[in-house]
Amino acid sequence: MFLLKRWQEKIIIAFNFQMCASRLTMRRLRKEALEQVENVKPKRKRQRTRGREEEPSSAVSPSVYHTFCEPADVRHLQTHLLRWYDLEKRELPWRTVALTEPDVNIRTYAVWVSEIMLQQTQVATVIDYYTKWMKRWPGVSDLAAATLEEVNQMWAGLGYYSRGKRLHEGAQKVMSELDGRMPDTVAELLRQLPGVGRYTAAAIGSIALGQVTGAVDGNVIRVLCRVRAIGADCTSPAVTEALWALANTLVDPKRPGDFNQAMMELGARVCTPKGPLCEQCPIRSQCHSYRKVQAKREQNSKRLLGEKDAKPPALQDIEDCSASGICPLCPLEPWDEELGVQNFPRKPAKKPPRVERTLTCVLTRHGEGGQEEFLLKQRPNKGLLAGLWEFPSLLLEKEEKSEKKQKAALCAHLDKHLGAPLIDSSLQYVGEVPHIFSHIHQTYVVHTLHLGDAEAPLRTGDVRWISRSALQEAAVSTGVKKIVKLCDSAKLQKELNSPDAKRQKNDEKKRPVRSTRKGKTKVTSGSNKQLTSFFRTTKQEPC
Repeated sequence: MFLLKRWQEKIIIAFNFQMCASRLTMRRLRKEALEQVENVKPKRKRQRTRGREEEPSSAVSPSVYHTFCEPADVRHLQTHLLRWYDLEKRELPWRTVALTEPDVNIRTYAVWVSEIMLQQTQVATVIDYYTKWMKRWPGVSDLAAATLEEVNQMWAGLGYYSRGKRLHEGAQKVMSELDGRMPDTVAELLRQLPGVGRYTAAAIGSIALGQVTGAVDGNVIRVLCRVRAIGADCTSPAVTEALWALANTLVDPKRPGDFNQAMMELGARVCTPKGPLCEQCPIRSQCHSYRKVQAKREQNSKRLLGEKDAKPPALQDIEDCSASGICPLCPLEPWDEELGVQNFPRKPAKKPPRVERTLTCVLTRHGEGGQEEFLLKQRPNKGLLAGLWEFPSLLLEKEEKSEKKQKAALCAHLDKHLGAPLIDSSLQYVGEVPHIFSHIHQTYVVHTLHLGDAEAPLRTGDVRWISRSALQEAAVSTGVKKIVKLCDSAKLQKELNSPDAKRQKNDEKKRPVRSTRKGKTKVTSGSNKQLTSFFRTTKQEPC
């Protein structure tokens, strides 16, 4: 009997040792797997169409916790989300076209234009641009017949100007290579239209063509990551494919376009990056992040009241979602209670924007009829603000710190475009205009120079004189409009401070002021003497 007990104890010790070793091994494997996922880079084709979004990479099989396995759960989410969308959706012009336009070619074109405009631009900003665009170019043939200069003029101020150029190129391709017919499948949209990537093709296909496909944009990424507690880097290939698989699982086959727009609407108005309105969310009952927040609050409440949990909470912990201990979709960072649902999604740290300073000269002259004209230079057809017009500018080198050196460099730059040389001292410093691009913090160091009635012949073909009225409609960036505003403000201030303006102001102070009250007229001098009648006690009304 004694030997039997000793034998049993040895077995138990060995078993416990094996379990501990197994747990350590699983932790090590999980850590190695996560490190591998972080180090994986998406494979890219060597030849790829410029302007396209990243092609889909290999699929990932997430654990059950991060997806929807029960058809009933999918139907529940579809029903509640679409019911909310039908009641709360915003009336937007492209949505109206998608619902009412019987011509599939016009419908596809209209949704295509809206999706390109909405890339990295807020809905409120896009509405006016979209309305004007569709009024001027209601069909793909109309856009194809326009010039790039006209397209840039219409796009001016909307930002990311290459998008307008891609639309123009795509319209011309549809007319020349596709007999004027827009592509009618997601695959063809992705293959035929420049600047159309995976999301844009899916959005157009589902909204305009009724094709059953999910669509994953920034808003949808945020919603899905919170609903299914996906906390790994949302830009990684593993998470990207998991989100697309999830979107394709959830999309309603009867209303794919409405469902995708409902997901986007939810992310834009309820499941926002900061200050999400979880209590207004129609699918919060299926949101792992929301349930985790509620469970944590309940635990904290009981702890404050001194109560002990009778049993552990039923909510599964996201760190233990995978039975094998290896999950490429779980977060590496611990849960932050202060963030709540904003723990998801996790994004990589952004690179700091590049800081640049640019010397700019607003060169003016008297044009025909005495109207003021500005010298503008066209930017190259590639790169930042491609094809737009701007004031002659020169990137400021670090060693050009003194104002004298800056003016000399700017004059040398202007001499390349003008037939007559300029004198450094003739340039007048006005001020600085900050302008922020997505990856550049730009500061324009603005100078002005007026040439009077001189003809100022031009040497190069990429510069031209343009009137003030034409400047308002020209294809110029928001930065150029800011510079004009600064110069106008400086000019007005200079006029107000001129000797003539001060003399006129003093004369107005000395001019007698005539005041009338109840038919009586009293003349006072320009001093600060006040009318005694102003302080006269008013007569009381009878009771």
